[in-house]
Amino acid sequence: MKYLYRLYQLIVALPIFLVASIVTSLTTMIGCRLGNGHFWGYYPGKWWSRLTTFILLLPVKVEGREHLRKDESYVFVSNHQGAFDIFLIYGFLNRNFKWMMKRSLRNVPLVGAACHYAHHIFVDKRGPSKIRETYDHARDTLREGMSLVVFPEGARSFTGHMGVFRRGAFMLADELQLPVVPLTINGSFDVLPRMRDGRFVDWHQLKLTIHAPIYPQGKGLEYERKTMDEAYQTIMADLDKKYQGYVENPDQ
Repeated sequence: MKYLYRLYQLIVALPIFLVASIVTSLTTMIGCRLGNGHFWGYYPGKWWSRLTTFILLLPVKVEGREHLRKDESYVFVSNHQGAFDIFLIYGFLNRNFKWMMKRSLRNVPLVGAACHYAHHIFVDKRGPSKIRETYDHARDTLREGMSLVVFPEGARSFTGHMGVFRRGAFMLADELQLPVVPLTINGSFDVLPRMRDGRFVDWHQLKLTIHAPIYPQGKGLEYERKTMDEAYQTIMADLDKKYQGYVENPDQ
């Protein structure tokens, strides 16, 4: 079955994925230039993500959507197991949001341009002024009532385990007094780990758990750290047993 699944990926899934990626990118760019950027910056990517998991026959399970209120802005923070985290969150969170992503993704053909037109936020670390610009952009996005999704580890795991969290997302949430929503992803590392980029995927269930929001209890460094620690422990506790426990990520 393993080799039949790989043959299916090569002959059926890959051509559909490539065509869908091109169509989605162009639709996003054109739609954002001509119409509502919040609509065109989200829905084409959402259905592209759902199509990707569908054509790869990957089962998806989502728990915890009942924790979210319709008209509330959130800072979503998630562990980062692999490339399929993107498809799982984009396709199944069911929440319009902007990504905070690595600046290097801006160079991915078509996809990077689509993310730019959709006003996703590229983290620029080329000096203090660039970092300030990045967080100013994020603040403006959140003040407009939009939600934000951040991978606080900053990079995909090499082991499936979680590394350390960086403060950026929690600083923004503290400054704007917004609730932080922890997300736990399971299965993405088993589908396509970082060490196998560009190779065949393995069949495995993908699971997204949306935890209860952590609402602000105060403002300042003490509360920011408390929220970060609570989010980290919440995400960690819901990981599959084999991936629980801290493991240092070499590029953090």
